[in-house]
Amino acid sequence: MPKLVVGPSTVSYTLPARSVADAARWLTDLREVRALVAGAVQSRGCWLDELAEELREGPRQGSALFREVLSEVTEGIRSAPEAELRALIIRAGLPLPMFNPSLYLANGTFIARPDAWWPEAGVAIEVDSKRWHFSEDDWNHTMDRHSDLGQYSIVTLHFTPYKLRNEQADVMRRMANAYHSGIRRPRLPVKAVPASR
Repeated sequence: MPKLVVGPSTVSYTLPARSVADAARWLTDLREVRALVAGAVQSRGCWLDELAEELREGPRQGSALFREVLSEVTEGIRSAPEAELRALIIRAGLPLPMFNPSLYLANGTFIARPDAWWPEAGVAIEVDSKRWHFSEDDWNHTMDRHSDLGQYSIVTLHFTPYKLRNEQADVMRRMANAYHSGIRRPRLPVKAVPASR
């Protein structure tokens, strides 16, 4: 039983991190565990260190997927499609980029927070999902972000979750071409701050 619960004495609830850990141990699909854990962290329902404590203190049985996903989230992954992107980068034999860093000009001006960033190549990757583009304002915000990156010579690749799952060879080829072209040019004067833990 959890050490700490909330609610009236007649009905008690565990804290979010414990709920996420328990649910993650029951799930058998990696994509579902990724969505659960990344969603909890991204929505600030619980903190990464709370989930890590639940992993350490809880049962090892059934925790393999939870352990794998928690490792991804520690690297900055904040969604299931980003985790799928990470897996393709590894399969392509490319170095792991920074995930969800904040990019700044040398003078401290904020540029953007791309899903993935190779500082040595000046290449960013954005996973663009239709789910976040229901309104014209959402779409315009995404287009502005693309322009924010491009105006500073940042090469930006855009992939949908569909492409990450169904056109993997093409995605890996495009990433490799962009990365290898990028490392042959001078490094961009962009500072990257890792995603907050």
